[in-house]
Amino acid sequence: MTLGLALYFSKPVIKHLVHIVDALTTKGFSGTLTDVHHWSFHPNHRTTLSHFFTKSPWDEETLLRKLQQWILHRIQRIAKQENQPLFVSIDDTICQKTKPSSRAARAIQGCDWHYSHKDHQSVWGHSLVWRMVHTFSQAFPFAFRLYDKTAGRSKIDLAIEMLSSLKGKRAQPVYVLMDSWYPSQALIEACLKQGFHVIAMLKTNRILYPKGIAIQAKKFARYIEPNDTRLVTVGKERYRVYRYEGAIHGLDDAVVLLAWKADEPMTPDHLHVVLSTDRELGDEEILRYYAQRWTIECFFRQAKDQLKLDGYRVRHIRAVKRYWAVVLLACVYSIAESQQDLSSGLELLRSRKGHSVVEFIYDAAKQDIPIDVIKKQLHVA
Repeated sequence: MTLGLALYFSKPVIKHLVHIVDALTTKGFSGTLTDVHHWSFHPNHRTTLSHFFTKSPWDEETLLRKLQQWILHRIQRIAKQENQPLFVSIDDTICQKTKPSSRAARAIQGCDWHYSHKDHQSVWGHSLVWRMVHTFSQAFPFAFRLYDKTAGRSKIDLAIEMLSSLKGKRAQPVYVLMDSWYPSQALIEACLKQGFHVIAMLKTNRILYPKGIAIQAKKFARYIEPNDTRLVTVGKERYRVYRYEGAIHGLDDAVVLLAWKADEPMTPDHLHVVLSTDRELGDEEILRYYAQRWTIECFFRQAKDQLKLDGYRVRHIRAVKRYWAVVLLACVYSIAESQQDLSSGLELLRSRKGHSVVEFIYDAAKQDIPIDVIKKQLHVA
């Protein structure tokens, strides 16, 4: 009702969405349609769920668009009330699958080999580029794109495409956060064109131009002495920071922080290079803002562990994308209900579910409903 989906979807589609989100947020869910059918106490046969994901005529893009409109309104209101900047984090994750046999008749569509930094090797599965929007106090997953090697579009292209949905003036400054894989010249220019600043980790071989001389950041760092740095505290960590202002490869004017943890030697192996296109920010602010990028890493872990973002077994690519869209809906619903983070939201919803099951059994007993009927409705017959 909050999203106004009744204007776009039929009652059966909304009924399916309610049942599926209910099942996704239930403890013990493993990602299969059998689990969705079981944990949601869905009254229809399990095959209706398969039809819902593969053939039912509903538009998942409409669901995502309505979700994004609600998220933007909510997050901008929080940023304005708390006088905080708005953060946009971009990163990718792999939904790993088992490589099928060459004789497999029905393999999951859209899978390919992708390099996993976690496993330090290529793994089989789907690679997704995600975007989150957040403040210091609230974060929502916002959009995703499937990276398809055969389509000829890079992850940078997908990231730029997703930024287009954030067009428009905003009262609060917007900072796009990304790790060292993403800050290409094209993506940085796309952010600046929309009035967004970029705070990103750079690779240590990025070219700087101190006094007009081209030199890699890690080689430039060899000339920096401890007396040239200042101590900066971010959370519980202390860093030795050298601030460089000037041109870097692909950008005429920026701030680059060369930082080492205070308890580690100032060697290239321990060097962190952080870019900020906002020259007005202080060293502590740049590092504190960049630390917010950890939000998207937490989302990946929680979505996979607790909502089985990578646990699907549907095979058709449209069904897979619809599954991700419904997982996104479940994430947003959980966060909105708790007004905290995803874990807190899931804990709240699971507590409610437990109470509702007990109340259902209690009310049924008072009405002298036979126990076999109750068991059948709870799928324990």
